[in-house]
Amino acid sequence: MQPSDLSLAAAAEAIRTRTLSPVELVDSVLARIEQVEPRLKAYVTVTADAARRAARTAGDEIAAGHYRGPLHGIPMGLKDMIDAEGTATSASSQVRAGHVAAADSTVAARMAAAGAVLLGKTHTHEFAYGLTTPQTHNAWDPDRVAGGSSGGSAVAVAAGAATFALGTDTGGSIRVPAALNGVVGLKPTYGLVPRHGVTSLSWSLDHVGPLTRTVEDAGLVLSALAGHDPRDPASLDMPAGDYRPGDGTDLTGLRVGVPRTYYFDHVDPEVEAAVRQAVEQLRSLGAHPVEVDIPMTRYVQATQWGLMVPEATAYHERTLRAVPDLYQADVRILLEAGELMPAGDYLRAQRSRTLMQQEWARLLEEVDVVAAPTVPVTAVKADEETVTWPDGTVEAVSDAYVRLSAPANITGVPALSVPAGHDAAGLPIGLQLLARPLAERLLLRVGHAYEQTRPARVPYGPGLPCDSAAPVPGARACTDARNSL
Repeated sequence: MQPSDLSLAAAAEAIRTRTLSPVELVDSVLARIEQVEPRLKAYVTVTADAARRAARTAGDEIAAGHYRGPLHGIPMGLKDMIDAEGTATSASSQVRAGHVAAADSTVAARMAAAGAVLLGKTHTHEFAYGLTTPQTHNAWDPDRVAGGSSGGSAVAVAAGAATFALGTDTGGSIRVPAALNGVVGLKPTYGLVPRHGVTSLSWSLDHVGPLTRTVEDAGLVLSALAGHDPRDPASLDMPAGDYRPGDGTDLTGLRVGVPRTYYFDHVDPEVEAAVRQAVEQLRSLGAHPVEVDIPMTRYVQATQWGLMVPEATAYHERTLRAVPDLYQADVRILLEAGELMPAGDYLRAQRSRTLMQQEWARLLEEVDVVAAPTVPVTAVKADEETVTWPDGTVEAVSDAYVRLSAPANITGVPALSVPAGHDAAGLPIGLQLLARPLAERLLLRVGHAYEQTRPARVPYGPGLPCDSAAPVPGARACTDARNSL
């Protein structure tokens, strides 16, 4: 096993006990980036020299007894919507070519204060306005989509090209690529993590959160991210907290909502089977599954698009008129559509969101968490634009991927995607857990307990290392993942 293979928690313990240095860890991850980037294209830019300098500084600090905590010396990727001083923030768009951040975003500053080492900026679907990140390739099958819009961050973590990464989530953009690449993705409660210095897609739906290899890792990162910042008008006025999930697996008395409606409609049978098996695994840990009806399902996508489209267009109003040809066609069409949306439709979407928030609050009084698929289908081929369901219904890939994740953005509740197995082709499946606002500790405890009952995390990327205990059914034959690209 190489240092780049380690989870954040394992790497942090090795650094803390001085059995691994930040320089060794960063060098290992940079070597992995050099190896896989030609095929996967997770990064917009890699700041290798700066990362090595930061790793040496971290090592010197730790040697001098100034250990900052579990992120100290840990290499991370930053989605290219998030400002880091002196580094370009292009939002993976020609519109932003040459733009260099003059200051850190709040989350970049908090990561730096915790001692994390920035490796570079990861690709996003242009301005985070899409669900595939077309320039980046899936870590399990490079012929398939990475998911979006935080596709670069998810692929980097899945491929060992970052120990963890940050992404943004407006309609599922952390959880969708997490599910498609077999990693953990957390969308926190709206307002828990400040967005100052983060390029906006839709200000009333945007969230920042971590992509990691384990649920424990997600809790470690969230502990450093969360906390009030008055520069973000939506930031919750509450102190930072400790979100580590602990080691227990006893879920006795936990009420798990299993949707009768919506979340299992038009879902691939292998995905449904894996998620229902995950619910049974939670039952074996003491949880009590309860069937629930998801409220206002017929309004979900209309509300999501009714909020996002006009807010995105308002943000891009000047550049859309000044340099429209610099936008990718799919994004430009959506931005132009926003100019045609009546104000009344936007207001109706706002009212719908308020009602949906109220109904979800009632639902989450009946159960502690809701368990559902993260996405209805695993990663599609890069050239596939639609999904055809057994009843003949044809759905756009972007609509399919956003359909099950959007409710958490509309309502602002926290949502966690955890790997829950693989389909017959060896592609990852995601279990989504949702909880009431500010219940991240509970959410992470449940996710971590479930994770502990699963087999050891399958090594990243196409193929499996030859020391893997049990290859995933349907996956490629045992190979050395470090050389399989």
